[in-house]
Amino acid sequence: MRDDSTVNNAPVPHSKRLGRELAMEFLFSCELKQELPGAAAFELFMESVQEEFQLMDNRITRRAREYAVKLYEAVTLEKDKIDGIIAKYCRNWDMDRLSPVDRNILRVAVAEMTGFPDVPPVVSIDEAVEIARDFSGADAGNFINGVLNAIKNSEIAEVGK
Repeated sequence: MRDDSTVNNAPVPHSKRLGRELAMEFLFSCELKQELPGAAAFELFMESVQEEFQLMDNRITRRAREYAVKLYEAVTLEKDKIDGIIAKYCRNWDMDRLSPVDRNILRVAVAEMTGFPDVPPVVSIDEAVEIARDFSGADAGNFINGVLNAIKNSEIAEVGK
């Protein structure tokens, strides 16, 4: 979680953006701990995030939390399918070679692109790129942009037909 996004009196991102960040961080945390994502683990994660970043209990935070749950559940339910899509477009990169941050940013974005028809794929891509730049670096943002655009232009285009 970025420090500037959640501390009292600081600008707060849109609830969906914050939800995407929370989902990615939660999935990242579960992967590092080798735990399965679930409601109890998410509650513990949220408690620690709220305490560490002084996350206020307001409408934006509640909506972000709800969106994060939808995203991590979508990733968890469709993980093999999502990982297969990502692997197909990560040319010359094995999923295990991706950093855990980048891998989970991609998972959240692909889950949103394939399972949330109310969110245009370009929005998912832009958000993933920005999150990658915040959490991983400019090069990661460029890499994620390339992979997600390839997915949008083929996998998502096929779904739309």
